[in-house]
Amino acid sequence: MSIASPVVDKDIPSQQSCIVANNTTYVRIWLQSICMLIFIMVIVGGATRLTDSGLSITEWKPILGAIPPLNSADWQEAFVKYKQIPEYKIVNHGMSLDEFKVIYWWEWAHRFLGRFIGVAFFLPFLFFVFTKCLSPVLTYKLLFIFALGGLQGFMGWYMVQSGLTERVDVSQYRLAAHLGLAVIIFGLVYWLSCSLQPRGQTPARRAPNWMRYSAYGLIAVVFLQIILGAFVAGLHAGRSHNTWPLMDGQPIPDGLFIMAPWYLNFFENVLTVQFDHRILAYIICIWVLFHLYGVVKYTQSGLLQKSAVLMVLAVFAQTVLGIWTLLAHVPIDLGLLHQGGALVVFTLILRHAHCVRGVH
Repeated sequence: MSIASPVVDKDIPSQQSCIVANNTTYVRIWLQSICMLIFIMVIVGGATRLTDSGLSITEWKPILGAIPPLNSADWQEAFVKYKQIPEYKIVNHGMSLDEFKVIYWWEWAHRFLGRFIGVAFFLPFLFFVFTKCLSPVLTYKLLFIFALGGLQGFMGWYMVQSGLTERVDVSQYRLAAHLGLAVIIFGLVYWLSCSLQPRGQTPARRAPNWMRYSAYGLIAVVFLQIILGAFVAGLHAGRSHNTWPLMDGQPIPDGLFIMAPWYLNFFENVLTVQFDHRILAYIICIWVLFHLYGVVKYTQSGLLQKSAVLMVLAVFAQTVLGIWTLLAHVPIDLGLLHQGGALVVFTLILRHAHCVRGVH
């Protein structure tokens, strides 16, 4: 019995080679589920950061670390280790054990979810390989993503290490690298899931080259904006200059380049980092509007137009949410919504770019 389910991605094997009916659909659902788990992981990571919980576990035990403290002695041992780092001595001195447990559980949940994602990815992957549901090329792509997941675990610990000896928080550079790698993994998994869509869901006319370049450019610039957001978070830059549209009463504030050498201002100057994040948000808003205008004017594809409209709405909603979060001095709920909104925007731009790419 053959299954009439033609697909876009040439890497997908024939259905006759797989013992699972509708294998393409199952693989796509699995990848989309992984995307959802990564999305939750990013939100939990944001909550861990906003609650200053990231340094509460001072060791990295990839296997045994999945087991939390089980008794009073275990909790006291974990608390004693936390008391040795600068964050406790300078920021949280006098914290009670119950208060420590709150931040510990946030960090433990973040790490546990990372382990769970690894298992949720690897076990179904083995099943699909052994049942011959994946082509060799698709198998290698998924193995590469799994390797990136392992690297992400190491990157998370590398980030935490930066706050255990001399600092009272983690390095903004390592935080940006950690978040950036998470977004890359999310994007690769989502792009592969889009490649498994039935061919009938893509338009039949070729998109002009400018539209492709513009869509791919938006992926890059939104990724850059997410990285800038990580620097804003790492420097707590959102808790200063809480006015809009002006900063310190000026459209271009003084002090943007007070550090030497000059390039350090882009990564370590609170004022400059927040200013750059604002300016790039304006650029993205203008860019998506021009892109939407071009899509509506030069194509008749309802799919492309719909995906472009959703992209624009998401970008403007995220911009408004960012302004609201800034004016409110970054409360946890708005901070998490803003971080989650960034991934929603990134997802819709990836979806639109894939639609543009799929036009043939």
